[in-house]
Parts: sequence; structure tokens; C-alpha cells
Amino acid sequence: MKITSSICLTEFQKECAYNLWNNEYPQNLRYKTITEFDEYLNGLQRKKHYFLIDDEEIIVAWAATFERNNEKWFAIIVNSAIHGMGHGTAILNEIKKEEQHLVGWVIDHERDLKVNGDKYLSPLTFYTKNQFSILPNSRIESSKISAIKIAWQRE
Repeated sequence: MKITSSICLTEFQKECAYNLWNNEYPQNLRYKTITEFDEYLNGLQRKKHYFLIDDEEIIVAWAATFERNNEKWFAIIVNSAIHGMGHGTAILNEIKKEEQHLVGWVIDHERDLKVNGDKYLSPLTFYTKNQFSILPNSRIESSKISAIKIAWQRE
């Protein structure tokens, strides 16, 4: 496995990120078209993308950092077939090399389903194991998502 990064996405990378998003996140966060996903990406400021690529050159994880409201935000999606193998931590560590502070929204329940019908498993424990703090007074509740804000600060 190797991690690569870039500021801009190729069409192939965008399609892989789109597929990871739709396959691994809850179905209510799904983008119906790659154009919708592209509009989301285009709305992000100062973004950087990270990819985990396996030995067959298949993208098995995607992460992005971006600025919003004077904070550095991130998103990360790892193919569930390789969960628990340290790959998500490897990508986070790569991102942490370049950042002083990160924040993100994390679904903190397991009531949602993925597109394939599997239960979406909350990654909250993964983030707390990777030195993220839960910000209990910062929550997002909408028809699409119920999540808590997390933060990491370089020591």
C-alpha cells in the first residue's frame, strides 16, 4: 500500500472518491451523480486529497483536507474490506504531518444504512484512538446527518 496526495483530482481519482463516498457512507449522504459530487468538491476551499493505493493500483481509501470557517477540516473514507488493518491511521498520520489542527463531523450512532443495506458503523472510536477529542457541544442534526464534531491538536 502507498499513500499519494494531490491538490487537483484526475477524472479517475474523482470517480474513485465518488464511489468510495457512495459505497461507504450512509445512503442518505449519497450523491446521485458525479456532477453533484463535483459541485461539493468545488465548494471546498484550499483542499488537498490523499489516496491509499493497493498493490494492484486500486484506490482503496480517499481523504481530503479543506478550510471552512477559519478551521482545517477533513474527511476520510476507507473501503470497509480493509477496516481494522491500520490503513486509516496511516492516512491520518500522513495528514497530521502537514497540519497543526483538524476538525470534522463524525456520525456517532449506528442507525444508518449504507447503499448495500449494511449498517453504517460509527468511526468515533477510531478517531478517539487517534488522539481526536469529542466536542460534545458541537453537533449537527439535519435530515441527512446526525453527527458530533471532533478535533485534533498537535501537542
